[in-house]
Amino acid sequence: MRQRGAKLVLTGIAALAVISAVTMILWNHLMPAIFGLTAITFWQAAGLLALCRILFGRFGWNGMMMHGRENHIREKWMKMTPEQRREFITKRRNFGYPFGAGYPGQAEHGDGER
Repeated sequence: MRQRGAKLVLTGIAALAVISAVTMILWNHLMPAIFGLTAITFWQAAGLLALCRILFGRFGWNGMMMHGRENHIREKWMKMTPEQRREFITKRRNFGYPFGAGYPGQAEHGDGER
């Protein structure tokens, strides 16, 4: 069990190093040429990834990370009848628009049954 944990930690460190190196290479290849920005170091790339993690969470891997977790909204949707689903969609479309004014583009699509 301890070896498995150690392997997992080492794999995580190696993955972080590879992702940081790829980020640094892509940044240094693209950003100075496109936007005139300066090149970054490996540690700056690692810091950039950490900042992205703080701001956006999970480095954009949310789909893979959610594989084993329950999705309560999906379960609730699957239990709804077709009428409940239509009502839910209608309420979501009208959310935030005063006095049942509909939503932008409603007349274009022709799906605004009331």
